[in-house]
Amino acid sequence: MFHKFVLILAVAFSTLITAPALYAQEGGEIGGAAATTPPAARSAPFIEVVRGGGPLGVILWIAIFATSVAGIALIVDAFITVRDIKIMPPELIVAVQESMQQGDVMKALQYCEEEPCPLSNILSAGFSNVEEGFDTIQDAVSVAAAMEEERLMQRVNYLNVVGNLAPMLGLLGTVQGMIAAFANLAAAGAAGGGALANSISQALYTTAFGLFIAIPALAFFYYFRNRASTIILTMERLTMDEIKILRNVEVVDA
Repeated sequence: MFHKFVLILAVAFSTLITAPALYAQEGGEIGGAAATTPPAARSAPFIEVVRGGGPLGVILWIAIFATSVAGIALIVDAFITVRDIKIMPPELIVAVQESMQQGDVMKALQYCEEEPCPLSNILSAGFSNVEEGFDTIQDAVSVAAAMEEERLMQRVNYLNVVGNLAPMLGLLGTVQGMIAAFANLAAAGAAGGGALANSISQALYTTAFGLFIAIPALAFFYYFRNRASTIILTMERLTMDEIKILRNVEVVDA
């Protein structure tokens, strides 16, 4: 299911990237209508749209395509890393629970060392301070959980960067294209009105592409951020529950 979702996502991004080129080709293949269309109003091939922005425009298009590739890679990476089964291995949870039911903290710590993961780091922080009192344990668990959340969100936060950077690059490309379009209008005079409209429409492509990239990037960023926060809170609660089990065992033995 995960691989199918990634494939659909990649196809969607590719469709967004190639849509203007396909639209331009279809516009050029409409037989008689194309023959009567004035040259100034005819849709240019997408490669001409990219070249029409000059050196700066080409650089901006490369940057926009790079953000789209980075966005896809970060989304796929987040689907792989921000998962319950990877962050909280069920085998580790069962082993630790059995050890804590027996009151064997050292055995639980050994399981955590043998299975390095965010959950084992939080559990180890709590178990290492088991003799220091409940308040100290709670503080240690909270600090460890904050550190693990920071590590977990390091690469996910780049989705936020992509979501904010892509529309800014698109807007810069549009402004640069419109500056060039009005400069050409000033040189051509009143007869260049049709060419101006066509140039502005081409300049707006960069903004559209930036938004196409930014919207899913920001949506997935908030999704994975909330998902990571939920997992971290679950691990904190699980650790404190295991500490409470140990305290109950000690009371029974007394």
